[in-house]
Amino acid sequence: MSTGTGRRFPDGFLWGSATASYQIEGAVKEGGRGPSIWDTYSHTPGKTLNGDTGDIADDHYHRWQEDLGHIADLGLHAYRFSTAWPRVQPGGRGPANREGLDFYSRLADGLLERGVKPVLTLYHWDLPQDLEDAGGWTARDTAYRFADYAELVARELGDRVDLWTTLNEPWCSAYLGYGSGAHAPGRTDGAAALSAVHHLNLAHGLGLQAVRSVLPSARGSVTLNLHVIRPVDPSSDDDRDAARRVDALANRAFTGPMLSGAYPDDLLADTAHVTDWSFVRPGDTEIARQPLDVLGVNYYSTGLVRRWDGVEPRSEADGHGDALGSPWVGADDVEFVRPEGPYTAMGWNIDPGGLTELLLRIHREHPGLPMMITENGAAFPDTVSPGGAVHDPLRVDYIARHLEATGQAIDQGADVRGYFAWSLLDNFEWAFGYDRRFGLIRVDYETLERTWKDSAHWYRDVVARNGLD
Repeated sequence: MSTGTGRRFPDGFLWGSATASYQIEGAVKEGGRGPSIWDTYSHTPGKTLNGDTGDIADDHYHRWQEDLGHIADLGLHAYRFSTAWPRVQPGGRGPANREGLDFYSRLADGLLERGVKPVLTLYHWDLPQDLEDAGGWTARDTAYRFADYAELVARELGDRVDLWTTLNEPWCSAYLGYGSGAHAPGRTDGAAALSAVHHLNLAHGLGLQAVRSVLPSARGSVTLNLHVIRPVDPSSDDDRDAARRVDALANRAFTGPMLSGAYPDDLLADTAHVTDWSFVRPGDTEIARQPLDVLGVNYYSTGLVRRWDGVEPRSEADGHGDALGSPWVGADDVEFVRPEGPYTAMGWNIDPGGLTELLLRIHREHPGLPMMITENGAAFPDTVSPGGAVHDPLRVDYIARHLEATGQAIDQGADVRGYFAWSLLDNFEWAFGYDRRFGLIRVDYETLERTWKDSAHWYRDVVARNGLD
């Protein structure tokens, strides 16, 4: 196992870790919080593994000071967290909930007191249920309600937040929430998924405008889980076209409007049989294209695709043909093939080279755009030793190799400003419940005791030396 290469990172490189509100906070009925789509979804029988919910999660709502102590002890420069929309605005509209804002105000103050920069994500998937009942992300009004919510948070926390991120992984919100049904709200409608794509893009633009209306100099960002998609046979026109179609859905459906101000023509053509895109109004893509101070990049694995002949059974790699719908709207003749291992507990292949490839692609296509790795990490079946220690060499190796991959991209010109390990704590892993553990810190879900894994001790040293040993 390799844990380092002697790699050093540029001066000022920002080291952090990340979490998300529904995954760690718990206290879903406390402090004036309203229900979210994930409360509803996780309480629906059969939707999550073992019927797990985020009702308690890591109980961060009550243990936040303890958790900030861990952040400080790790020596982190920054902490990426999300505000829960239904905690700030229980029904998704109207005045702010004072108790909810006070919680995040205390959190921001506590970080600053410990010398840690607050990096805030406004939306990490917990849409207020009332807004979903009114159409959710398929409804244009939701984008405007998001802007109202963003302004409320900006007015409260504007003097303390270092970086404002509008959305986390809108690909998941749109395609898993409305296409495959694997995430809340659990809808399986391709046209709805594409409508959600657009209204999330619009929300991003409106949200940043709202933040900057209060804070003209606010540093703005969005976090995308951009996909590295490769053809099974690079010499095959059909396989290369399959990769192009998935790239349009996965990547350019978001980078097109957000970074270039237009949807790509091939995406519109590929999906014309699904929707006419009439939900896009004049000026929408210009709104979506707001100046970014940094692009957040989440990376875990790569994808491998080919043209499906319609005869042989599909691979199990993409969710086509299972009890749910498909996230790959309009790409019914594309097959996802399981890449070579090794794999994490999520079944995702480990391919650090894909991260270098992705960062260099962004650098090439959008020169001058700074980036941060806002999520990278791995779930493995951790075990607690008789002495109480958690030895997780596979996680250490995973992060070390991806840090080296990031460094290689920097060497070749990519402007990467920081790295946030996913995740600070073991937590509610969406439809996988509590079965998958990504944390640097183990959480005993019976006692809620926190225990540093070996990876936490190792990462603390990486941060201290600004590089790998």
